[in-house]
Amino acid sequence: MIDQIGIFLSALYAQTGIAHFWWGNLVMILVGLTMIYLAIARHYEPYLLIGIGFACAVANVPGSDLILEGGLFWYAYQGVALLIIPPLIFLGVGAMTDFGPMIANPKLVILGAGAHLGIFVALIGAKLLGFSLNEAGAIGIIGGADGPMAIFVTMKLAPDLLPQISVAAYSYMALMPLIQPPVMRLLTTKAERNIQMAQMREVSRAERIAFPLLMAFIVNMFFPPVAPLITMLMLGNLLRETGVVDRLAHTAAGGLMNVITIALTLAIGSTMTADRFLTVQTLEIVGLGLIAFVFGTASGVVTAKAMNLFLKTKINPLIGSAGIASVPIAARVSHMVAYQENRNNFLIMHAMGPNLAGVFGTAISGGIMLALLGVR
Repeated sequence: MIDQIGIFLSALYAQTGIAHFWWGNLVMILVGLTMIYLAIARHYEPYLLIGIGFACAVANVPGSDLILEGGLFWYAYQGVALLIIPPLIFLGVGAMTDFGPMIANPKLVILGAGAHLGIFVALIGAKLLGFSLNEAGAIGIIGGADGPMAIFVTMKLAPDLLPQISVAAYSYMALMPLIQPPVMRLLTTKAERNIQMAQMREVSRAERIAFPLLMAFIVNMFFPPVAPLITMLMLGNLLRETGVVDRLAHTAAGGLMNVITIALTLAIGSTMTADRFLTVQTLEIVGLGLIAFVFGTASGVVTAKAMNLFLKTKINPLIGSAGIASVPIAARVSHMVAYQENRNNFLIMHAMGPNLAGVFGTAISGGIMLALLGVR
């Protein structure tokens, strides 16, 4: 009788997650809980980190069926893998975004190009570490700081690396308030950080409506590989700017965006399993992603300083760091650093110009990369 009870208990134990628990699961659970802590206690992009951290922690509890085929998180991940979620994210971003700062001061578009050195630094670094050219291109796009674009390009070039690249991209985007300020302060003087910029000109309604139409035509004509994302971005912005379909614009920017964000963060976090993430390859990708963000921030600031050599009216070099494409996180960081230096300095709207230009800069970089590698 005792033997039978022992056999029964052993069989019961074998069916629980405890029997399959190893130290790697604990490490990744702690990583997920740390993300949640940063979101709640430090307010580091809670809309991203809470979902990612929660899914990461739960996915590393052995025995959970959520990440298996047919499970809840598996279905969320299909929206990413089938490239359904990224264009919808861009639709919502477009409906929330005012492109006025970029239209009003078009010279700041240069900063959107200058802040993309990180893409090429990471690409070269990945190739030197032994990744294939396609894999190196996917890793490089992390430096654009555009989560949906990183997912889109990775699914085209190196789908096996999607979990690591998407997590690196979104995690570093959320941690920009930690990563960027030291680089920005290192490369600028106190006087440069105190530069106050003049009020921007008013952008007409006709300009605002013409802009998304023109950009959609240009991207579809010259950069078709990334057209699905930019087309939806421009559609969302057109809904916003026409002023006659407020219900659709509010839905795209509000309810739909919230639902898609939940699905996206759960999909990303659910891929952070210990067996997949606690590898040398993952550490290399995460390290290259950090290097890409640092170089992108630095190159944007240096580009702004170079522009000041030729401009009569100087620009604050801090807005150069916003040239990477994370909207509006990078612009907020530029404003935050300037505001800490001078409580009368408000750079948020000026920083939005290069920040929005960075979206197109990342799209162009991704489109060129896909075209050169023969991927559509």
